Amino acid sequence: MQNPSANAPALEQAYDVASRLKRRLEAVVRGREQVIDLVLIALLADGHVLLEDYPGSGKTTLARALGDSIDPHDVAQGIAAFRRIQFTPDLLPSDITGTNVFDVATNSFVFRPGPLFAHVVLADEINRTSPKVQSAMLEAMGEKQVTSDNVSHKLDELFFVIATQNPVDLAGTYPLPSPQLDRFLFKIRMTHIAKSAELEILAGYPTPSLERAETLPLVHRSEILEARRSIRSGIAIVPAVREAMVDLARALREDPRVLQGASTRSLVLAMSALQARAILNHRDYVSPEDISVLATPIFEHRLDCRAGIDDVGVVVREALGPVMDRLARVSTRG
Repeated sequence: MQNPSANAPALEQAYDVASRLKRRLEAVVRGREQVIDLVLIALLADGHVLLEDYPGSGKTTLARALGDSIDPHDVAQGIAAFRRIQFTPDLLPSDITGTNVFDVATNSFVFRPGPLFAHVVLADEINRTSPKVQSAMLEAMGEKQVTSDNVSHKLDELFFVIATQNPVDLAGTYPLPSPQLDRFLFKIRMTHIAKSAELEILAGYPTPSLERAETLPLVHRSEILEARRSIRSGIAIVPAVREAMVDLARALREDPRVLQGASTRSLVLAMSALQARAILNHRDYVSPEDISVLATPIFEHRLDCRAGIDDVGVVVREALGPVMDRLARVSTRG
């Protein structure tokens, strides 16, 4: 730790968990270091991620590699390490949540869990399914539970969603409503990787990419959950950082280009994200750099802007400038 504290042993363990996960993902997914960092930050912050990507960009490989990084002996009965759900217009809520089936042996109905009962869920092309299915996802992401026949069933505490939507092919889609977008901690835009990374991928052919991580140590489910608790209680956030985040949110709400700004809930979620990025960079305090790096993926998808604003990220970055200038004059070490 760069700033030793009484929480140092627990935070060192959290840093070790994050480092092991990162090594496994980077062994499988090439040229996506920034995306990997954001996905791990969201996992450790107990959030969810929306990827805006192109087909063949490696999202399934990334999500599966994350699921495969969790020790299978830690997977409870009825819970999978990884599940991929292809969202389509004809999908029903019960197709993802599960349904009650009649058990002849007991002469009663028994709940059969759906694919949401997993540690890591890839919700592929989530905007291609109906609002009814999207509302079922909203409950799962917000409450970590699903409801079937008026009975709620708890999902695993580790439950983590990586959802995708195609930014180009919008025919036959159902745009995600603001409440569901607000459930995603980050929205990440995935562009094509560098030439060197593509050459590295081709050089590894025909060995499957997932095999490259098999020799690296796995991470226990309990370790990730403990890391979340340690990060939340042990990473210092000074008042100046909290004030900077509130100032940024208020500046965005008051911007004439913004019709609807970020919610207070997004600020609460942002605190854990800033803490998770701090541990990923081996710090026990949130720094201004954490805000500057995470501001766009946190706020961009939460803003409803006037017509003609093609790049919402520009609005966020322009509002961020004065806030960072003020924060630079204040110490953020806890």
